[in-house]
Amino acid sequence: MTTSNHPLLAASWMIGSIFAFTAMAVAGRAVSPVHDTFEIMTWRSLIGFVIITAYALLSKRGHEVRFNRLPRHLMRNSLHFTGQNLWFWALTAIPFSQVFALEFTSPIWLIMLAPIFLGERLTRAKLIAAALGFAGTLIVARPDFTAFDPGIAAAALAALCFASTNIATKALTWHESIISIMFWLTGMQLVMGLTLAGWDGQMTLPTAQTLPWLLLIGLAGLTAHFCLTTALSLAPASVIVPMDFLRLPAAFAIGWFLYNEPLDPAIILGAALILAGITINLRAGKPPGSGNVATALQNKNHDAA
Repeated sequence: MTTSNHPLLAASWMIGSIFAFTAMAVAGRAVSPVHDTFEIMTWRSLIGFVIITAYALLSKRGHEVRFNRLPRHLMRNSLHFTGQNLWFWALTAIPFSQVFALEFTSPIWLIMLAPIFLGERLTRAKLIAAALGFAGTLIVARPDFTAFDPGIAAAALAALCFASTNIATKALTWHESIISIMFWLTGMQLVMGLTLAGWDGQMTLPTAQTLPWLLLIGLAGLTAHFCLTTALSLAPASVIVPMDFLRLPAAFAIGWFLYNEPLDPAIILGAALILAGITINLRAGKPPGSGNVATALQNKNHDAA
C-alpha cells in the first residue's frame, strides 16, 4: 500500500494537534473534582459526535461513513477509550511531570511497532529522534520511579494504548476518509462512555462551572484527533508522531504561565533535545527531490485519488 509523504505539511497539522491536546489537559484537570473519567469521556464524545455528524450532513459527505470495517474501528476506539481514561485518571493521581514523562514513551513504542504492523522502515534517524525525545522528556520531567504507584502504571499503560491507537489510525487512513474515522471515533466512544458512566445508576450533569470546560474538552478533543488523523494520512506515522514530544515543553510553559510553576534551565535543555530529535526525523523523512520515477507516480496517483 502506497502512502503520501509530505512530512512538513503533516508537521503543521501535528502542531494543531499538540495545541488541542494541551488545552484538553488543562480543561480535564479543571473538571476532575466534579466529573469522573467516564463522565468526561461521555461529554467529550457527545460534543464531538454532534459536531462531526452535523458537518457530514451539511457538507453532504455522509456517504463517506463506511460500515465495512467496523471491527477495526471498534479495536481502534477501544484502545483509545482505555488509554484516554487511564490518562485522565493519572492526571489526578500523580504529578503532571510523571504523567507526561510516561505518556511520552508512546512515540518510542510507535517507532518500534510501526515496522511490524505498518511495514515502515526502522531507520537510524527514527532511532535517534526517539532517543533524543525520550532523553529530553526525562530531563524536563525528572520523574521519581523509585516506588510503584497505580498512577504511574496507569500513565504507562495509557502510553502503550496511545501508540497502538496511532498505528490503528494510520492503517485506517489507507482505506477510510477522515470523516468516517472521526464519526466512528466519537460515536463508539460515546456508547462506551455512557455505558460505564451510568453503570452505577449515577451520572453527574454539567454544572455552570464545568460546562465551559466540558465544551472545551469536546472541541479540543475533536480538533486534536482531526489534526492527528490528517497528519497520519500525509506521512509515515514513525516520522510524524515523535513531534508529539513538543507537547511536553508546551505543557510546562502553560504550567509556568497559568499556575506559576517554576521554569528552570532543565526545561530549556530538555526542549532543545526534543526539538533536535524532531528536526532530524523530519529532515530524514522528507522525500528526495530526484527519487524513483515509478514510486513518485504511484504517490501522485494515490494523492489524486
